[in-house]
Amino acid sequence: MGLQTASQLSQRHTAMNWMLRDLHALEQMLSDGIFDSSHPRIGAEQEMFLVDKAWQASPVALELLKIIDDPHFTTEIGAFNLEVNLDPQRFEGTCLTAMHGQLDELLAVCRSAARQIDRDIVLSGILPTLRISDLQLSNMVQNPRYLALNQALLEMRGEDVDLHISGADELSVRQSSVMAEACNASFQVHLQVTPEEFANHYNLAQLLAGPTLSCGTNSPILFGKHLWSETRIPLFEQSVDTRRAGQHLRERQGRVTFGSAWVKESVSELFKEDITRFRPLLAPDSHEDPFEVLNRGDIPDLAAMRMHTGTVWRWNRACYGVMDGVPHLRIENRILPSGPTTIDEVANAAFWLGLMKGGANEYPEVSRMAEFDITRANFVSAAREGLSSTLFWLDGKEHLAPDLLLNVLMPIAHDGLASVGVDDGDIQKYLGVVERRIKSGYTGSRWQVSSMKGMRQRGELGQRLNSLTSAIVSRQEVGQPVSEWTTASVDEGGSWKHNFRTIEQIMVTDLVTVSDDDPLDLVANLMDWHRIRQVLVEDEAEGVIGILSYRRLLRVMAQNDDARLWREMSVADVMQRDPVCVAPHMAPLRALEIMRSFGIGALPVVDDGVLVGLVTEHDFMNIAGVLMLQKLESPPEADASDPLGPAPKRT
Repeated sequence: MGLQTASQLSQRHTAMNWMLRDLHALEQMLSDGIFDSSHPRIGAEQEMFLVDKAWQASPVALELLKIIDDPHFTTEIGAFNLEVNLDPQRFEGTCLTAMHGQLDELLAVCRSAARQIDRDIVLSGILPTLRISDLQLSNMVQNPRYLALNQALLEMRGEDVDLHISGADELSVRQSSVMAEACNASFQVHLQVTPEEFANHYNLAQLLAGPTLSCGTNSPILFGKHLWSETRIPLFEQSVDTRRAGQHLRERQGRVTFGSAWVKESVSELFKEDITRFRPLLAPDSHEDPFEVLNRGDIPDLAAMRMHTGTVWRWNRACYGVMDGVPHLRIENRILPSGPTTIDEVANAAFWLGLMKGGANEYPEVSRMAEFDITRANFVSAAREGLSSTLFWLDGKEHLAPDLLLNVLMPIAHDGLASVGVDDGDIQKYLGVVERRIKSGYTGSRWQVSSMKGMRQRGELGQRLNSLTSAIVSRQEVGQPVSEWTTASVDEGGSWKHNFRTIEQIMVTDLVTVSDDDPLDLVANLMDWHRIRQVLVEDEAEGVIGILSYRRLLRVMAQNDDARLWREMSVADVMQRDPVCVAPHMAPLRALEIMRSFGIGALPVVDDGVLVGLVTEHDFMNIAGVLMLQKLESPPEADASDPLGPAPKRT
């Protein structure tokens, strides 16, 4: 079965008719009581990043899938992403150990295949070394579904995607595709439930979203900026948002949504809301009537309805599936990030699964015990602050996240796992990982931030991010939980070549710019205040139209000693127009050659006509200093193979 965009009126009508037919069939199946109500199963999906030897995102997913040749593996939207689907497990006995064992086995296969082509895998909510240039459309998997989805989302939005996230730093980026979605990687956990218990279980999943996320955050850094503890949350919500800027005044949900109310009775309420609030983006190019399938004694796949709900990304998603000819319902937790290690991931899953079963016993009517808005507030607070967040609970009080997790929720999770017959050894092992993490305060996010702070005085930002990513990979392979990790050091980044491969890795992005009609006196003051030697001149479209250097300013001052004339001059009168610019992916050596050949000390960095950075001769002097120190500190035996040659002898 293929698919098409639902952009034309006739296509939308057809898609909507098929979706409604599927929904009515689902309601008939619920009424007939034919859903699986046997012992529940659990499952999981692992998303990951692919990197090259320099720890940069590497778009080799399709090549890697050919080498692996295993149906457990599949693509994601980004060609530098990969996903592996674990087999369902009966929720009992040593199911957690079995899940962990298969996950490690499949990742070992993937890691081995990746290293055959000089690549590696990284488990992280966001890859620290991701660059804006990685999000070009050519890095999208050229799959009809992804291409159609990108087209449909942008057509519906009618303009570029703006990303704006404020944390310790601030990020503001504009994208012309939905490739920012590829910056996210998660560990998605599935729990099968019966139709009768669905409503309270789903509401419980919503209630638990904030607390369980608070102790599992692993995505604090995006494009080198320290943002939220779990930056995946605002990033994903904004990356596929079809609402235009002015439409946010109207009460409308984004397509990545936490929801707006408790479920009252049935799973069908969620599917109805998805149809009510969100236009179809995609539609199958054919459709088998579900009632005809039911009439002949088979189970329909409800493809049109599932395709639509697959383009509404609920953080807790209701899933319909068929296994061994029997339909079933699942709740999919999409909140938890990928990494830091597989034992951390399975421990997070164990905590959530235990809370789902124990919480259902403890809180049989969640919707009557709390206002829905509290759950959303908890979710946002946990994403922002992690273990430092303050969370509301059903007792009507605010709790520090560690206190709520350890004193209230941990015993419920333990009882919940025990109630379905999970092996006590599994319970102690995996809940113990979460407990030690909470007590130490050392989540994946805390580890990344602490590591970056520890390296602050050493190397360029790109070098520190490389070292952070290298450290993640090496510690993941060892397999110890993140609470036992030592912080990363700048020396873990590997060869100096890995840290200075492109201009984007060394350029300055916090720029001081002026307009061509600004007074010249402003430029002089800016140079003095910020201790800079070049100021870029940009237009309203953020394009570079000129540059003004310290030396040029001194020359103008020397030639115009009349103070009144100086005050009347504008930037346009003296700036160097149409400066030489370079692209962010250019090799630094080539940029240095351009500087020398033109006799200039600075190069604006431009991407698709927009100013994104500046690289100066001072930046190259800093690199030279770093490399010289590395040479002086390296052992003599390393000199023979070093491309820079032997280090000079100290006297």
